Amino acid sequence: MCEQCGCSVSHEHVRVSDAKGTVSSTPADPHAIAVLTHILRENDELAAHNREHLSAHGVLALNLMSSPGSGKTSLIEATIDAIGGRLRIAVIEGDIETENDAVRIRAKGVPAVQITTGQTCHLDAHMVHEALHALDLSAVDLLFIENVGNLVCPASFDLGQHANVTLLSVTEGDDKPAKYPAMFRISDLVLLAKCDLLPVLDDFDPAKAERHVRALANRAPVMPVSSRRRDTLAPWIAWLDERRSKLPRPSATAHAHHHHAAE
Repeated sequence: MCEQCGCSVSHEHVRVSDAKGTVSSTPADPHAIAVLTHILRENDELAAHNREHLSAHGVLALNLMSSPGSGKTSLIEATIDAIGGRLRIAVIEGDIETENDAVRIRAKGVPAVQITTGQTCHLDAHMVHEALHALDLSAVDLLFIENVGNLVCPASFDLGQHANVTLLSVTEGDDKPAKYPAMFRISDLVLLAKCDLLPVLDDFDPAKAERHVRALANRAPVMPVSSRRRDTLAPWIAWLDERRSKLPRPSATAHAHHHHAAE
C-alpha cells in the first residue's frame, strides 16, 4: 500500500494459522523497523510543532479515525448543526481522491481544507502542517481532522492533534477493537456510530465492543451516537466542551510568538 508508512514492507511479525495451529511464522524485519522508526521520529517532531501552534491559538484539534463509510463526515455535519454557532469550527479532510467531503462541510458555512493523498493511506504531520497554513486559526475554536478511512496506518502517525476519536459503526463487527488493537488502544474516545440502526441489527453488541476496548487497557469513554438523532449527540458535545475546558489558555505573547514561528 503506502511506501511512506512502511505498510508495503514486512515490519511486523507475521503468522499464518489454520485450525490445527501455526502453519508458518515470519519474524519482523529489523531493517524495515529501523526505517519506520526514522520516519515516525521525523513525523513526531513536526506533529509537536503543529500541536504547539494550535494550542497557541486556543484551538482544540481532534483526529477522527475509522474505516471507510463509518460516518465521520456525517458526524461532523451533525455536530456543526448541534453546536449551532456556539463554537467556530474548521475541518481538514483527508481522502485518497476527490474533494467530496470538503464540499459537504463548506455547504454548512464552515471552512474546510481538503488533503488528497494519492496513494498514501493516512494523513501525516507534514500534510496537516501545510493545511494549517490555509486556515485562519485565530477564527477557529475547534478543528476536526478527518483522517483517511483506514483502521491501520493512521494509528501510527501523530498529526499534532490534542485527542484521537475513533468511530466504530454498528454496521461493522463489534470485535473491531480486538482485530485492530493499535487504533483503539490510542483512542481517547470511541464513538459507536449509526446507533439508530441497533434495533434492526442482531449481530452487534455494544457491551462486547466496549469489553474489547477495555481488554486493550484503554479506559476511554465508549459512546453510542447517531448523526440522524440529535438527542444522542449530547454526551459527545459535552465531551468536546470538557476537552476544550482543559486546553491551556495561552497568553497574548505566546500567541504572537507561535503565530510568527509558523509563518
